[in-house]
Amino acid sequence: MSVSPLFVPTGSALHTEVRQVEDIKSDESSDQDANQITISSISEDEPLVTRRELWSYYLYCNGDNGVGPLGYSQTLFQGLATAAGYDPLAGPGSSCLATTTSGQCVVPWGSGTKSVSSVVLIANGISFAIMTTIFTTIGSAADYGTFGRWLLLAVTVVCWATQYASMALTTPDRWVLAMVLYIIGFVSYGATLVFYAAIFPRLARNTPHARQLREKYESGEIPPEVYEQEESLEKNRISNISTAHSNIGYIITLSLNLALLLPMSNNPKVDNYVLMLVTTYWVVLGIWWFVLQEPRPGPSLPEGEHYTTIGWKQIWAALKTYKHLPYTFVYLFSFFPLADGLNTTGTLVTICQNNKFQFSFLQNTYLGLSQAITSTVSTLAFWYIQRYWKISTKKMFVVTNVVTMLIPLWGMIGIWTEKLGFHNTWEFWAYNIVFGLFQAPYYAFSQTMMAELSPPGFDNMFFGLFGLSNRASSMVGPNVIQVIIDKTGNNWQGFPFLFALCTTASMVIWFGVDVTKGRREAAKWAAEQRRHTTR
Repeated sequence: MSVSPLFVPTGSALHTEVRQVEDIKSDESSDQDANQITISSISEDEPLVTRRELWSYYLYCNGDNGVGPLGYSQTLFQGLATAAGYDPLAGPGSSCLATTTSGQCVVPWGSGTKSVSSVVLIANGISFAIMTTIFTTIGSAADYGTFGRWLLLAVTVVCWATQYASMALTTPDRWVLAMVLYIIGFVSYGATLVFYAAIFPRLARNTPHARQLREKYESGEIPPEVYEQEESLEKNRISNISTAHSNIGYIITLSLNLALLLPMSNNPKVDNYVLMLVTTYWVVLGIWWFVLQEPRPGPSLPEGEHYTTIGWKQIWAALKTYKHLPYTFVYLFSFFPLADGLNTTGTLVTICQNNKFQFSFLQNTYLGLSQAITSTVSTLAFWYIQRYWKISTKKMFVVTNVVTMLIPLWGMIGIWTEKLGFHNTWEFWAYNIVFGLFQAPYYAFSQTMMAELSPPGFDNMFFGLFGLSNRASSMVGPNVIQVIIDKTGNNWQGFPFLFALCTTASMVIWFGVDVTKGRREAAKWAAEQRRHTTR
């Protein structure tokens, strides 16, 4: 595969990414007819991204920062379950919160009992299984008409509702209800991340700067290599700024929470009030996206198809194209265990952290602030470094991967000693700071990698698969880890499995994914699909 040196202007109405493939030569024959996916081309008449529209996008990210559904909700659920459980060594009637406790805690589960840590991991496994169903069934359907717009609104409202419903979680005997609300809130929150992330490639293609780049490319002022690099940087700009806004929202939200947690520390409902405050912050900032976003509808749903079935057909057709999009699918399949390992590692460290600080919202707020501040600084710093030295997305992503592997490796040390390995207060401070410094950019660059490897116009389809790899993949890790913890009674025994997952997946991505070739193959594939639809 080579790039043609000819830069002849053309009056084609196809989108720039489609025109770009005209400069790519390939000797391979195409059998796309067998794998055709019906979708129209992206129109150059799509509205230009306005400043207020882009800011409404950033504000949604600011509000959708995960403090409630990803952080406090788990702490509240785990805390109520622990308060309702008993020490298995002391027997029923004992308290898991007593000073003489053995450190183990179980709750009734079916005909027997199960440790609270395992129950939390099971809740996460169930959440990810539901996400799998959502992303595979209706993820691709979001590319058609205005379905994606209403889908994002629906899952956002559901998440808001579950967070407000947490006001009912005031006594230990409601830990099962807490588990149900946590699952619904976690699922809907995960869905907002996926369907919202699928919007940004289209925004990046329609910014004033992107349009200017397109015009320069079409007039022959810049070669394809420059266009690819500059367009990639534009995607990284929006991705990194939106990630920074999410972290800024994290800081603001946690700071506002202190206004309740400090003066109302003795109020038994203060944690519930904090969840209401967090959710209200998201509502106030997030609602503007649904008001100010410009209409960019996809094509009409093909005749005879339904929103609940088109997704599975699209995914099956997409999977059959792996020979034409090898780097896209290597990344998707490798990201599956990588995301599983990282997400489950985060859950396991949070379980250890909650036990260490006795489910204190106040202490978790302080730790969260340290992570949020370093996340904001690192995201902007990584973006500045990338922009200044013109470093590729993949190289930036690789740097963050190193720390992804080191976190579960550090946890493994805790198996053999209590001096290190997430047993001490300072280690949780260090974890939150290091996580902020490297894992916030990890999320931004992993998202941009997917945007670069996704065929233009099929954003929701491939981001749905990405969501399947990113969020839904983690139905494996939590279930494996909860079995290990149940058998050993030791939370730290789960870290070796997570270290193996993260390391193996990282190596495959480092050495098996060529983003430049993958981007060109994706553009070519999209163009061929569109040519099929215009015959």
